[in-house]
This record gives sequence, structure tokens and C-alpha cells, in this order.
Amino acid sequence: MAEQDPLSATFAALADPTRRAILARLALGEATVTELAAPFDMSLPGISKHLKVLQRAGLIEQGRQAQWRPCRLKPEPLRGVADWVSQYRRHWEESFERLDAYLRELQDNPKQGEGDDDARDPNRPR
Repeated sequence: MAEQDPLSATFAALADPTRRAILARLALGEATVTELAAPFDMSLPGISKHLKVLQRAGLIEQGRQAQWRPCRLKPEPLRGVADWVSQYRRHWEESFERLDAYLRELQDNPKQGEGDDDARDPNRPR
């Protein structure tokens, strides 16, 4: 099987709400598999499968303390997601600024846009 690029692996891991909840819990500090499984109606093997996906994506690591295997968050891959999303932030902000300006214009001149809809609405009776 071909290896995924790191960003795709991170997005795939984040796609599942159970895995996102596990990451949110680990953001508070390390936890054992049993502690991570507690809030879910899922078997320990089911939780372990989710943990393996998170490990392959580099989002968590499991240590070893005697018989315990605590998991801890490794947030570095999330920086790649943040960097990727930030490329589009400027576009979103500019779009919202244009929409805000248009809405303010409509509020200031409520009659301005009324006639324009007639020409564009093919279902309006003539």
C-alpha cells in the first residue's frame, strides 16, 4: 500500500469524531487506554484501533511505565494542518469583508437592490 503524505494522514485521523475526542482528552495530559476508553461505548480493541490511526498519523505516542502504556499528545502534525488552512484564511476574510460591505450598503440604501432581482428571477411572472 502506498504511504500517505503527512497532511493526508493527519486529516484522515482527524476525520473521526472519536479520534478528535481522544485528542481533546490528551490535550489535558497523558492517559491510559482504559482512561481514554471510559467515555465511549466501545470495546478496548475498538479504542486501540483508533489509537493506532492516531499513532500512524504521528498525533500521539505511547510510552511504557511498568505495566501501563500511557498515551500522550504529539501536536506537531497539527501545525501542518494549521499552516495549510491559513493559506485560505486571507481569502475567507476578504470574502467576509466584501459581504459585510454589501450588507451595510443594503442597510443604508434598502431600495438599491430591489430592481435587480426582477431581471434575474426566471420564475417571476411578467
